[in-house]
Amino acid sequence: MSGQPTKLGFVVPSSNTTVERELAAALPGGVSFHTARMPLQNVTVEELDAMADDAVAAAERLSHADVDVVAYACTTGSLLHGPGFDTQLEEDLSDATQAPAVATARSVKRALDALGAESVALVTPYTDDLNAREVDFLEAEGVSVTSVDGRGIEANTEIGALTPGDAAQQVREAMGAEVSADAVFVSCTNYRTFAAVPDLEAELGVPVVTSNTATLWDALRAAGEATDCVPGHLGRITGR
Repeated sequence: MSGQPTKLGFVVPSSNTTVERELAAALPGGVSFHTARMPLQNVTVEELDAMADDAVAAAERLSHADVDVVAYACTTGSLLHGPGFDTQLEEDLSDATQAPAVATARSVKRALDALGAESVALVTPYTDDLNAREVDFLEAEGVSVTSVDGRGIEANTEIGALTPGDAAQQVREAMGAEVSADAVFVSCTNYRTFAAVPDLEAELGVPVVTSNTATLWDALRAAGEATDCVPGHLGRITGR
């Protein structure tokens, strides 16, 4: 970028309590982030669908801050309607803000591609319905899902109360001896994961991509920032 601070704009569900907390701990000086919120209390198909209707308006509000990139920070919300929905969402948000845009589902696929990962073990806090939609999305994108482990939670504040330790425990329990994958994908931007990623990667020997690591990595990339400016947080994807 030109010598001006880089401003990242994140559109988040109104009940998300994780994105700001994780990014605040990770971003270097000279990079700031700014959020706009869309109404969502429960992570269900119906509420995610309704929330998507407010995406463009929320992005337009971020454009008032002259952000350098806008990120739609919701995983299932950006894949709800299957392949192509995430790409169209990015185009709509970019048109509304006149800035580059990324959406979490597409950011995850870009991260997996950058890592050369063709199969994943999927770990989520979601219900079976949303897990099935996520599997359909990933497999339609050419990513084989070798296992699925979900917590069955609908209330987004309950997801936000989970800790990185909870995420690490779920990943370890999901990655039994019979599970083999090129990477682990921990889904949900309200699931705290940054503190768990480095140790999990060292222990498991494979990349651990999470919704927030992928979205932040992709937003930095789209804004023209070096993606290795957040060492110790994004795991193996740093610098890709």
